[in-house]
Amino acid sequence: MNPEYPVYIVSKGRWDSRLTSKALEHMGVPYKIVVEDQEYKKYAAVIAPYKILVLPKRYLTDYDTCDDFAQDKSVGPGAARNFVWDHALSTGAKRHWVMDDNFDAFHRFNRNMKNEVDSGTIFPLMEMFVDRYENVPIAGPNYYNFCKTTDAVPPFILNTRIYSCLLIQNDIPYRWRGRYNEDTDLSLRVLKDGYCTIQFNAFLAGKVTTQRMSGGNTDDFYAVEGTLAKSKMLEDLHPDVASVVWKFNRWHHKVDYKKFKSNKLKKKPNLVIPDQVNNYGMILT
Repeated sequence: MNPEYPVYIVSKGRWDSRLTSKALEHMGVPYKIVVEDQEYKKYAAVIAPYKILVLPKRYLTDYDTCDDFAQDKSVGPGAARNFVWDHALSTGAKRHWVMDDNFDAFHRFNRNMKNEVDSGTIFPLMEMFVDRYENVPIAGPNYYNFCKTTDAVPPFILNTRIYSCLLIQNDIPYRWRGRYNEDTDLSLRVLKDGYCTIQFNAFLAGKVTTQRMSGGNTDDFYAVEGTLAKSKMLEDLHPDVASVVWKFNRWHHKVDYKKFKSNKLKKKPNLVIPDQVNNYGMILT
């Protein structure tokens, strides 16, 4: 099984590593990868050109960075993500997947075991679950490192931020903004309008820590300015729920999601939920 909805990877400066691309190809999942024009030839040398989309420059110049630096430095990945959104709309798809370029594998978390998956089955399973409800515009898998095999972890969590690997409903009235923390900002805007988000723990994305890899935001931001600017931006955009804190020897943002507990899932009319387990052909080997 493969995703019903189109899958996109947003990438910059990582044609050598291209972790997410390799992971999806290993799983047999079709995708498109979005790159900037000046890096097209480098990506095309290692990825089939038909899988590559070149980011139109207008998405960079028109992007709302939510700060005063304009084009003095990288605008971050949000501009490419807005292009992906529009591209998905042009295909007529109801939703789309957009992923960062530093996932080395995807996993099923079941019976407190985290097992790498060799097919794309986990993606349509998340799609089918989300499509049971009327009010879940954003969903996605949790990070591999955020779920411990020693803990009692629920299969999903409602109304929190969705990071880096997102299933987005195309017709919602939002777009990406902000030079930093655009994932959390988009999730918060959705939650503040009364919608729900679903973060899956049953399925996990093996993200390599951004600052441990060259390319992407590491070269553009964190290697030069650290993490304070990105944390401060989120506090400025959402002072009612976000604050800047110091922990683990660097600056972080802290978000209080408790106010969104009242956001409840709304089942679609005449929805029939299966009463038996269906593993959709997934076998533990």
